[in-house]
Amino acid sequence: MEEIKKIKFWEHIGLAVVGMLLFATGINLFIVPASLYNGGILGISQIIRTLLVKYLHMFSGATDIAGIINLVLNVPLFVLAYMSISKSFFVRTLICVISQTVFLSFIPIPASPIVADSLTACMIGGIMTGSGIGIALRFGGSSGGMDIVGMYFTKKYKNFSVGKVSLVMNGIVYGICGIMFGLPTAIYSIIYSAVSTLMTDRAHIQNINVEVMIFTKESPEQIVNCIVNEFHRDATWWEAKGGYTEGGTYMVLTILSKYECEHLRPKLKRIDKHAFIVVKEGMHIAGKYEKHL
Repeated sequence: MEEIKKIKFWEHIGLAVVGMLLFATGINLFIVPASLYNGGILGISQIIRTLLVKYLHMFSGATDIAGIINLVLNVPLFVLAYMSISKSFFVRTLICVISQTVFLSFIPIPASPIVADSLTACMIGGIMTGSGIGIALRFGGSSGGMDIVGMYFTKKYKNFSVGKVSLVMNGIVYGICGIMFGLPTAIYSIIYSAVSTLMTDRAHIQNINVEVMIFTKESPEQIVNCIVNEFHRDATWWEAKGGYTEGGTYMVLTILSKYECEHLRPKLKRIDKHAFIVVKEGMHIAGKYEKHL
């Protein structure tokens, strides 16, 4: 059992690193050549990089130092991840940020933009970077920076999401960009950020809550026990009557994240392969509900 857990852990780490590769590729191939800026801590790192290279004529070699600056700025946030979220999340995030730094440093930046149109570069770059961050979050890691802060507040307050926290920080970064590099740079960077944020929240399915209703003719206690013991969620069940067959059945109702719901399906099949499941998104939760990130 322990061996299986270790294999699964490293599989998730590998997939999170793939997410970081996708993120870094979007940054270096589409965002940097278009002279646009990421949000959050990496955006601050890019601004510092621009000041050092263009205005102070330092570190003008082939290697982009934004990733290295980003790694240094993330050190205090690593402490937050270790102390307030989980040791496992800290390890995954540390590996992701180091891999992100390597990818950002060594993926070559084109001398001229691959896509001439800035809006198109925003869209492609946003889809790639947002998906990359979402994949990393989905498998338990993160790209560091505001993802750590976002995970912290999302865990603490149910109305927060990683994307929303990042959006607030991005507003500050892009305000600086507008002052220093001009309004067009800030506007296109904001468009990129909006696309990236949307993709992050779509890919980060732990952040999406769903209502799950299960219809079963077997004993509902076994299903409820699975939900309580495996996912640490509560569930309600009651007897019902089929409208067509008029036969007796049971209904089980619970609230899970979309990520947990995907893992419930195979377990449910082992309990009752004929169970009927209804999953409803777009719901609002009021009251005590802890997000499992």
